[in-house]
Amino acid sequence: MIQYYIHQQISIGQLRVEAVSNSSVLQIGSAGSIQSLSQLYNTGGYTGPAPQLTPAQIEATGLQPISLVPLPNPS
Repeated sequence: MIQYYIHQQISIGQLRVEAVSNSSVLQIGSAGSIQSLSQLYNTGGYTGPAPQLTPAQIEATGLQPISLVPLPNPS
């Protein structure tokens, strides 16, 4: 039986990412598996959650209040 060993190397000088969401995946190459990494940064220097909008503020903006979609429990 003949065995082949393949060595791949990808060199990236610069990588610019315009936007990242909570469920983004960036894959470089064709690895057989994705190893997750989560790094959270408070780049705005926030010390707590934003205050809730009052009904008057929501009405003044003309926007609809955010409605959350319930998700099923993981199985």
